Amino acid sequence: MSPSARQRPAIEVDVVMRREPVIGPMSRWQAWRWVLADVMVRSDPEQTGPQAAHTSHEPQAVEPVDATGNDGQATHWLFPGFRVELFRDDAEGYLLNVHSPQPCFWVFWRADEERLLDGEPMAVPQIVTLSYHDAGRWLDAQERVDQVPAPPEVVEWLRAFVDVTYQPEPKKRKRPDSFKPLTDRFGQPVRISTEKIRGGGPPGR
Repeated sequence: MSPSARQRPAIEVDVVMRREPVIGPMSRWQAWRWVLADVMVRSDPEQTGPQAAHTSHEPQAVEPVDATGNDGQATHWLFPGFRVELFRDDAEGYLLNVHSPQPCFWVFWRADEERLLDGEPMAVPQIVTLSYHDAGRWLDAQERVDQVPAPPEVVEWLRAFVDVTYQPEPKKRKRPDSFKPLTDRFGQPVRISTEKIRGGGPPGR
């Protein structure tokens, strides 16, 4: 691990994915779907030192805390040991998250063709982030991204980091109106001459 990585604030989390039956007409084409169920914090957000995340995120079948509405058909899978780091150069992304109506974790996940459940690909989390910018980039790339609310202690930890690291870009000085080019009513540039008109005016009658 590099010295810079050891200095970055980080927490370790587990990701829980839920496989649930598709209800309604869509079930004719897709019997099951995967959704993000939870992101569980494993370490103290106040601890900013290095933490040993798992090198492997092997899934474990788990029982849901509240199975209301699942009719006993949904299954939950826990993927342990994801490290969520905070980067100084992404302070604005964290600021946008903190100031949102519901600060959250975003999880980027993919269907893994090599991990099958009942013959279908399993949803496998790839990265967990607290950055609004990260989530936006993944969505722009047409990746699968789900979110869950972040607990209060994580939000406060993130807010403290933003307070220390975020520096708004200096506002550009507005150019005075006197420096704006003059145009006519058709938008064409106008040239103003300061030369004296020589000679008399038009001949009188």
